[in-house]
Amino acid sequence: MILHIPYGRGTVTVNTGAVAADWQIFWHTGENPLADSRQAFLAMCRNPIGEKPLRELVRPEDHVIIVTSDGTRPVPNRRLIPWLLEELPCQPEHVSILLGNGSHRPNTRAEIAEMFGAEVTRSVAIHNHSASDPAVCEEVGRVAGGPVLINRRYLEADFRILVGFIEPHFFAGYSGGAKGIVPGIAGMETILHVHRYELIGHPASTWRSMAQNPVQQEIRRMVALCPPEFLINVTLNPARQITGIFAGHYLLAQEEGIRRLEKNASAAVHRRFPVVLTSNSGYPLDQNLYQTVKGISAAAQIAEPGGTIFIVSECADGIPDHGKFAELMAIGNSPEEVLAAIRALESPAVDQWEAQLLARLEMAYRIKLYSSLPEEQVRRCKLEPVANLEEELRRTLQAYGPHPPVAALPDGPQFIPRVHAEP
Repeated sequence: MILHIPYGRGTVTVNTGAVAADWQIFWHTGENPLADSRQAFLAMCRNPIGEKPLRELVRPEDHVIIVTSDGTRPVPNRRLIPWLLEELPCQPEHVSILLGNGSHRPNTRAEIAEMFGAEVTRSVAIHNHSASDPAVCEEVGRVAGGPVLINRRYLEADFRILVGFIEPHFFAGYSGGAKGIVPGIAGMETILHVHRYELIGHPASTWRSMAQNPVQQEIRRMVALCPPEFLINVTLNPARQITGIFAGHYLLAQEEGIRRLEKNASAAVHRRFPVVLTSNSGYPLDQNLYQTVKGISAAAQIAEPGGTIFIVSECADGIPDHGKFAELMAIGNSPEEVLAAIRALESPAVDQWEAQLLARLEMAYRIKLYSSLPEEQVRRCKLEPVANLEEELRRTLQAYGPHPPVAALPDGPQFIPRVHAEP
């Protein structure tokens, strides 16, 4: 069998027959796309979950803001935003779009044009959120001792719409819903507070966990101080086709989407494996090593302690150069030193949560990265660079004896396996 592993905008291939092993491959079940996603979108806006129809909520004179994800997420905005503009009773000049960059870098003009298309970029004002600019945000209250700082454009709008997509998330349970506001358009102090060491390290801060997840619950308490009036979330299959549309109340619509997604994005697996091969789902999620921690964490769900994880991720945007992730991962000569340095910080640092999670994974598994990054950068991050994927797989598997068990998760963090009989 030839495995096609997502890598950037293309794939890399692995001939499983050339690597003597007992291969078990776990796929996202690939729900079929909606037959007519535009009509399904309009129908959902007119008969939403837990809310009145969108046209009845928005007045023609309202200034509407649409918050959506940045370029690291595959939200199908080229389709969703034109449909949304069609449904709104106000003119495009009364509408603006705010990109929920969180702590990420701003999106470039070229990226924005690719995300939204020429017509939307011409007719609607599109703004990057900047978490590090104190003038951008306003405090709306405090939660768990931390300030809730939210983008002023969002707060000052007459009507606020949140657009995003739902997928499993490695420490918030699932994406979508309130997460589009915090951390999406939150100030840096708020982002650091909700990503603090003890919350990220809590055992319930993990894949598919919602009700007991301290990160998710703190996000929800923060967003309750300034909730959006309407939510539009979608689910996607590995081909980035829309499989479901969920609109209405920002909590109820997301919860309905999660219930639907659970059937396709998770499954019980009978055992753990000494070797697991995975991806970071290709572009746009595999743009950098920071995001690639998600794919590694997905593989860790079924990897044996001390086992080997192969991660395929292009990392065309580097470690990246912006933020503190590269600096934190370069500390010392071991993941233990990275984790100790993060724990000893006098005040939280940007990106410490991603370094914290990667260091913990490196302490538990041997992690080999196939990417476009220079070898020295990969090694500084305490990972092993892979030049020839198939050859390195063969060499690794030979060390486990004849026909060792090996798992493959080609869809990366879009599909989260769980070992049967484990929580």
